[in-house]
Amino acid sequence: MEVINLQKIICVGIGGFIGATIRYLITINSAKLVNTNISLGTLIANVLGGFLIGIIMEISISTNLISSNMKLFLTTGLMGGLTTFSTFSYETINLISSGSYYLGTINICLNLFLSFGGIIASTFLCKTIF
Repeated sequence: MEVINLQKIICVGIGGFIGATIRYLITINSAKLVNTNISLGTLIANVLGGFLIGIIMEISISTNLISSNMKLFLTTGLMGGLTTFSTFSYETINLISSGSYYLGTINICLNLFLSFGGIIASTFLCKTIF
């Protein structure tokens, strides 16, 4: 069992703070741009997070450019704070509970497929470059 490393905890905590702050800014700014029943901010955060984590993981696997602490900061911290499965789930259940089955299904499909698509696209991009 690994001893708890304070430096790693700080890396994750700072990354989480930054990621959550970015998610908040995305959410409030996207709400100003587009008025829709599906939360555009959550969708943008999840798709962006999927795309970025694909890049981070491919670079960390293919090169020595990302240290283990930086990987923790970027993946568990920053991407963990940025992406939001719990908010996505809550918003989807609210749509379905209010009788908006179609919008709930659209929300599920958009978040799932576009986030996966972001990971696939960024992984392919990185494999091409590295």
